[in-house]
Amino acid sequence: MTLPNTSFATGLRRAVTLWDLVAVLLILGALILLAQGSRELMQPLPEPGFGAIDLDPAVLPKYALHTSLRMLAAMVLSLLFTFTYATWAAKSRRAEQVLIPLLDILQSVPILGFISVSVIFFMSLAPGRMLGAEMAAVFAIFTSQAWNMAFSFYQSLRTVPRELTEASHSFQLGPWMRFWKLEAPFAMPALVWNMMMSMSGGWFFVVASEAISVGDTTVTLPGIGSYIALAIAGRDLGAIFWAIATMLVVIMIYDQLLFRPLVAWADRFRFEQETGATPPGSWVLTALSRSRLVALVVAPLANIWRRTYRASSVPDHTAPFGRREARANLAVWLDRLWYGAIIAVCLVALWMITGFVLEGVTLAEVGTAVLFGLATMVRVFVLIALASIIWVPIGVWLGLRPGAARIAQPIAQFMAAFPANLLFPLAVSAIVVLRLNPDVWLSPLMILGTQWYILFNVIAGASTIPSELRDIGANLRVRGWLWWRRIALPAVFSFYMTGAITASGGSWNASIVAEIASWGDTTLKAHGLGAYIAEATEAGDFHRIVLGIAVMSAFVVIINRAFWRPLYAHAERKFRLG
Repeated sequence: MTLPNTSFATGLRRAVTLWDLVAVLLILGALILLAQGSRELMQPLPEPGFGAIDLDPAVLPKYALHTSLRMLAAMVLSLLFTFTYATWAAKSRRAEQVLIPLLDILQSVPILGFISVSVIFFMSLAPGRMLGAEMAAVFAIFTSQAWNMAFSFYQSLRTVPRELTEASHSFQLGPWMRFWKLEAPFAMPALVWNMMMSMSGGWFFVVASEAISVGDTTVTLPGIGSYIALAIAGRDLGAIFWAIATMLVVIMIYDQLLFRPLVAWADRFRFEQETGATPPGSWVLTALSRSRLVALVVAPLANIWRRTYRASSVPDHTAPFGRREARANLAVWLDRLWYGAIIAVCLVALWMITGFVLEGVTLAEVGTAVLFGLATMVRVFVLIALASIIWVPIGVWLGLRPGAARIAQPIAQFMAAFPANLLFPLAVSAIVVLRLNPDVWLSPLMILGTQWYILFNVIAGASTIPSELRDIGANLRVRGWLWWRRIALPAVFSFYMTGAITASGGSWNASIVAEIASWGDTTLKAHGLGAYIAEATEAGDFHRIVLGIAVMSAFVVIINRAFWRPLYAHAERKFRLG
């Protein structure tokens, strides 16, 4: 009589495994946290004096949840932006000529500039509700996450090995299928490392993004950034310690639940798998991949996704000569129209910016802003050079040793996320006590959060060095500087360029936070464009804000066009795998 029950129990155990329980707990836990964090979105904005930030450490878990969800939402938006914007730039020559310089400008525009112009728009979408302020904060964090991800994806799409592209043509893959079967997987390892860097970049600017000002009203969103800002203003070292500890815990949770599974998943897309090497693992990825319930839910969605590949048509390379000639003539006319439209838009924009700025500032003020820009440029170049000397060798060493990279990954994430504001007490006290020059000794704060772009990209590049190349070097006894010059540096050069460009742009952006340091009543200032914009923002002088942002954007674009892009093109041409 007990046989049927025993068979049922055995069947149930076979149908529902331990991994199913783990996967269900993870998914339900994530949904509950998402519901708890988002239930206040439709609440009305607090009245002035209410909803103030509390420095009690007991509220930090709640603040951490709010900040984490904002950063996660910004990361989703950044991925959507990356897959569309970077792909368009990589696939279209005409689009590339506009989108890449525009990306240079966007990454150089300070986060305070984005907040100043976007907050009214987002608040008007949900008048009187917290939702509007939350959207403005998420957009501000998005502006600190998206640019390096887009650069990385663009660079990867431009450097897909030729033999793989030719193989996809041989198999008659359409553009849509080729993108998801070849190009996106090839770009995935570097993109995942840049996602980690972006998340850390979001932490760096979270203090600025959680205080939303509308006219004379300031809405302070509950979060770790607001907590840190209040602790700095009140010189509360205990509260700063608790905020740092909470950040460390949240970064470790993100590492275990999001980034470690992504690194393990993306490892299958590496261009070359090293024989005998232990692949990165993740208990979360193991639980999700071995869960039968998850597979049962995902299977219909995967089937629908595969059907979309059929909708992609195969390009016709066998068109008659007359049709190809007509297409070439049409392309010439489209080029002329495209360049004419670009020139017209640029002239209109130049006329509008010039008119707006000159209404409120003099030509002497423009010259002052340019001189400040030169001072900041010198700092950025020196700091990028120093960071490259330090992090390129370390990044290559870590990239060739996956075990060490897995240990260093969360440490680097935490260091990259460390807001410069938290070092203000130390920096200000040291400069005042030792009577140091702020123009020199405030500068390291600029590279504090952005140097990691170099490290993360070099790690990603070194991890793609084929084992055959390393074996050949070992067999030929290529060692020392010759090994770096012939094998390591060429292999990571294109990845380093992506990291250096984003680190340079990020350092310009960080200058606004780093060139003025305050601790209580003591304020130190370095002469530079970042301090100029920060002072204009504090004074509410929109003409000087626009002038400062325009000068900073011009510096970044000129430097990128004249210095970084030629090196970038050289890397694509000379050091492309395959």
